[in-house]
Amino acid sequence: MSETSVPTPPVVVVTGANGLVGAAVCAALVERGARVRAVVRRAGTAPAARDVAERVGDFTDAGFAAEVVTGADAVVTTVHPMGDDRETQERIGVQGTRTVAEAAAEAGVARFVHVSTAAVYDRSPGTGDVDEDSALVGDDDNDYAITKRDTDAAVAAVEGMTRVLLRPPAILGAGESSVWNTLRPQAVRDDESQRHDVAARSFAWVHVDDLAALAAEVAIGRVATSDDDPDLGPVEGGCTPVNVAASPATVRDYLGTVTGALGVEPVWEDGRVWTGRVVAERAGRWGWTPAVTLEQALGELDAGLRS
Repeated sequence: MSETSVPTPPVVVVTGANGLVGAAVCAALVERGARVRAVVRRAGTAPAARDVAERVGDFTDAGFAAEVVTGADAVVTTVHPMGDDRETQERIGVQGTRTVAEAAAEAGVARFVHVSTAAVYDRSPGTGDVDEDSALVGDDDNDYAITKRDTDAAVAAVEGMTRVLLRPPAILGAGESSVWNTLRPQAVRDDESQRHDVAARSFAWVHVDDLAALAAEVAIGRVATSDDDPDLGPVEGGCTPVNVAASPATVRDYLGTVTGALGVEPVWEDGRVWTGRVVAERAGRWGWTPAVTLEQALGELDAGLRS
């Protein structure tokens, strides 16, 4: 009788493992049988779960980056200091992500998944829907959009492995560091000016669990690569952007939920705004379908704020 070999679980490095997205990615990977190296800067902050090994260090340091990616099958990067100054965003977001990408390529890592953002697209009033071939922001945009655009370019420049740029819009999901479920509502509560917006403005969104699911599926290879068609899968050895967005919504949906839960009044204004969609047909062709509905996501948001 011949012995049946047991497949070796894939090893995946996740940077920013204590953040909203990073923690969700760790959970999604473990659920799929992967072993995770959870990179954090402070000891004791990585998710406490089976098959999750905390690695404490600064991934912007080339030595640490080389050490933590050695022997890994994939890397998922989730870190960008969006609330910090331009220099910090460039140092950690652009340069730091490039550092860990270069280390991964040198170590022979097969897949590199970077959590980018749909904010890299020009979504000026009148631009309409945006897909992966749409124009990117110019140098006159905000620091976050520009540095995320430049981070994508830095990842694209590192050859030698299959790279995927996940581009989600607003990420909904409960958590202390959640921009849209915690930090933005706090601003709405404390600052009357944050309650002003145009009701019809598009609110493109995705739930963190659905984003994490796609990140995990790509990282462990359940999404097969393609030779040269990004609509069929990540291009083998190339760099492929993919939008990760759920059903259409408007600011009235989001801000109305936040103000209703907080017991304050929104102020609806007039103005020309972006009313298009972030088109995620490519992700759908890869087999991804969002599981969390708008009603569920807003219900979670409402319940969290009321509690």
